[in-house]
Amino acid sequence: MSAGSVGAVDDELWSAIGDPTRRRLLDLLLVEGTGTATSLSDRLPVTRQAVAKHLAVLDRAGLVHGTAAGRERRYQVDDDQLARAAAQLAQVGSSWDGRLRRIKRIAEQLQRRQPPPSDPQTPPDGQPSSGSQDRSAP
Repeated sequence: MSAGSVGAVDDELWSAIGDPTRRRLLDLLLVEGTGTATSLSDRLPVTRQAVAKHLAVLDRAGLVHGTAAGRERRYQVDDDQLARAAAQLAQVGSSWDGRLRRIKRIAEQLQRRQPPPSDPQTPPDGQPSSGSQDRSAP
């Protein structure tokens, strides 16, 4: 996908965002501005090594960028790539809204073509069955 394109869905980007731990990492980085695998692992129920692997996936997708900070890397969110992800999500949502409206129209058309269900208490001749007569009269 080209840097400015919103037309195609970027599978690598959505695979990266699809994981709940990576979404939580993005949330933490957005709130805190930057973080290392060590500082972020202190805030999550996963190991530092797991956080480092998740950050590497986010980095490959372009959602975060890491810079050397001593023996670690300090990560921050790439605002432009996150904006592209949000635009893609809006576009996909709009596309699915259109598909669901079409499915609803088709279902409504099919329903209008179906005869109404018959009442099991009313026989085909339209007269109530003998079992449903009012028995309170003498």
